[in-house]
Amino acid sequence: MKRVTGIGGIFFKAKDPAALQAWYRRHLGIDVQDWGGTVFFWADESGNAMKGSTVWSIMSADSSSIGPSGFTINYRVADLAALLQALKEEGCNVLDKTEESDFGKFGWVIDPEGNRVELWEPPEGM
Repeated sequence: MKRVTGIGGIFFKAKDPAALQAWYRRHLGIDVQDWGGTVFFWADESGNAMKGSTVWSIMSADSSSIGPSGFTINYRVADLAALLQALKEEGCNVLDKTEESDFGKFGWVIDPEGNRVELWEPPEGM
């Protein structure tokens, strides 16, 4: 079974999201959109487009969608249910809650350092 197939997104909190977004836009050239982030589309070594993308986003410090560490790394997976079951069988701290929406299926596991790890099975075609 495939486990992680890529990084779906990197999300982190900021005390002043607009100022931090502007800093990343100005100094690192990240094309931060009005919604607070950008999407990096995947390409091969020659620059040819490939299926997939990675979201990068700065969120408000009071965002409830980010874990207590202040950041979330979202890992793409091929089969969320199978992976969560395998992680449970391996003794990992898998959260019972899962979510499903137009954006795909989401589940979480806590790593040995206490970080919440987000697992994402994208919908077909993403």
